[in-house]
Amino acid sequence: MIARVAAALLALPLVLTGCGGGSKDEPAASSGPVKLEFWGWAPGYDKSVELFNATHKDIQVMFNKLPSGGQGGYDKMFSAVKAGNAPCLAQVGFESVPTFLLEGALEDVTTQAEGAKGQFVPWTWNQVSVAGTTYGIPVDTGPMALYYRKDVFQKYGIPVPTTWDEYAKAAEKLHQADPKASIVNLKATGLPGLAWQKGAKWFGTEGDSWKVTINDPETKEVADYWQGLVDKKLVNTTDEGYSAAWWSSLQSGKTATAIGAVWLYPLIAQNAPAAKGKFGVAPLPQWAAGETKFGNEGGSSTAVLKGCKNKKEAVEFATWMSTDAGSLKNLINVTGIYPAATAGLELPEVNKGVEYYGGENIFKVFATAAQNTDTSWQWGPTQSQLGADLGEALGNAYAGKSTLPAALDVLQSKTAAAMKSKGLEVHE
Repeated sequence: MIARVAAALLALPLVLTGCGGGSKDEPAASSGPVKLEFWGWAPGYDKSVELFNATHKDIQVMFNKLPSGGQGGYDKMFSAVKAGNAPCLAQVGFESVPTFLLEGALEDVTTQAEGAKGQFVPWTWNQVSVAGTTYGIPVDTGPMALYYRKDVFQKYGIPVPTTWDEYAKAAEKLHQADPKASIVNLKATGLPGLAWQKGAKWFGTEGDSWKVTINDPETKEVADYWQGLVDKKLVNTTDEGYSAAWWSSLQSGKTATAIGAVWLYPLIAQNAPAAKGKFGVAPLPQWAAGETKFGNEGGSSTAVLKGCKNKKEAVEFATWMSTDAGSLKNLINVTGIYPAATAGLELPEVNKGVEYYGGENIFKVFATAAQNTDTSWQWGPTQSQLGADLGEALGNAYAGKSTLPAALDVLQSKTAAAMKSKGLEVHE
């Protein structure tokens, strides 16, 4: 089976064990609706499920909230697939689709989903399809931007940076004005998205082999840049990302920026309410003046897990959740998605001012980012391992036990070894 899946994975255009045989989801009884279980963690998904259930009496969906994928949610999904009692539906990030496929955890829903393909931005459909076979429905993408404290920048006369060189100068000026302040919490900043913007290619294919280049020159340049700021103690490497300490520092202005995707905007509003009206959103700084290159952080699908007995109904719900105007308005406002469905990009909700951000139409920034992101970036097939090893390697660098460039070499070696252990041909 590994050889067959590996061959299919070689055809992946972009971005965790065993094949389960059953499902907890039940066909409709003669007098009742089809019942589907849906596992995920994103805020707002439960409300979309409620909206669907209120208008679809023949299909009823039960949402079960799990820890996020990397915090145990995916492991629970794999265990359920192995046991043969997985739910029909699951929230699976684009980056993890190759891993789910390699582990035999997805159902082929090509026939059931073929009518939905034209409703989505083409590259997002590629995230849920491999070699012509479809395994779910895309939900959103993750265009990146710079969230910054307008009041802090104004107080210290710091211009909003348009390049990374200017960003480094802003970090120095902020630190001189307030030694207790930091330009950013690096632990809450995703390295893959920054490497993506720089033009890095962590994964690819070469003949019948996977090509792994996590420590490529582009990513090394990104790592060198941030290591320089770490060495000068201009960035926070202490507070964990998405921790109470981080939210508090954003709310107080002691952390002056956050680098992240569109889905971060409601999280900041929810977790730093006292900073209402003080945040702005600007394009991600560029490596060269005048460029318009961006990275993507996140993006997800509603995947159909192995053993689902009601694939038609599962796809019907997944498509509805990603395309229905009411569902999309909820997901945009609560979850912070940037829709994968083309119709979603025409909604007023992605072209309006946001009260928390002083009425600024922050979506214009994300639209530009989405339109200028290289969609040829690929993810590899061992994402759980990659995420764990990335966290450990970066943690050692932040603790002074290593450096960020050296962490890339460690990650390169461990990732190649993990892929080989799965029976995949790897070229480094």
